[in-house]
Amino acid sequence: MTTLQTLATLTLLVISGYIAVSVSWSGLLANKRQQHLLFGFTALLFFMWIFRAGIFEGLNVHFLWLTALTLTLGFRWAVLAGLIALVGVTFSGSESWHMLGVNGLIGVLMPVSVSYLIFMLAFHKIPRNLFIYVFACAFFPGAMVIALKMAMMGGYYLWEGFYDWPTVRDNYLLIIPLLLFPEGLLNGMTMTLLTVYKPNLVYTFHDKFYIDGK
Repeated sequence: MTTLQTLATLTLLVISGYIAVSVSWSGLLANKRQQHLLFGFTALLFFMWIFRAGIFEGLNVHFLWLTALTLTLGFRWAVLAGLIALVGVTFSGSESWHMLGVNGLIGVLMPVSVSYLIFMLAFHKIPRNLFIYVFACAFFPGAMVIALKMAMMGGYYLWEGFYDWPTVRDNYLLIIPLLLFPEGLLNGMTMTLLTVYKPNLVYTFHDKFYIDGK
């Protein structure tokens, strides 16, 4: 385990511990709908992340779906759900335990944080309507976070010296443009369906803001 991996793991433990003690577990236990939503999303993330493609170890690609998770569950529950799914994927052998901290920070915390930040900026800075919500808060952030995640992971492997630049560039970074639209579409379609058919399940969506225009 490298020094950077150790620091990443310790940082992730501190952050996840702080988030874990700041959420309302009693509220979750009293709300069966919230339980089903949280566990359902976590299970779906696990199965989505299990299926991946890649030639070199660590340089794998898979859909994130974390923007939709963030918009539906809110920041703190999205982080916890993503980390639980990551631990499950690591238990399955698809990821290395040495990489848990790095994967948690770059693959979960960063995408959730960026997605929530873009949602907050869009909420306060641009007009609110359903189209803006789906495009600016779901489609665009979904595409952005997968690009950032892959760029940061590629930079990490270069920094640690696990792979050289041609390997990272040709087998990982060049795939980014191919994933932008599918990832954005996956998150956009998810939020479109949820806001149309089950808006009460979406933590960040309120009719009075995006439908009534107040």
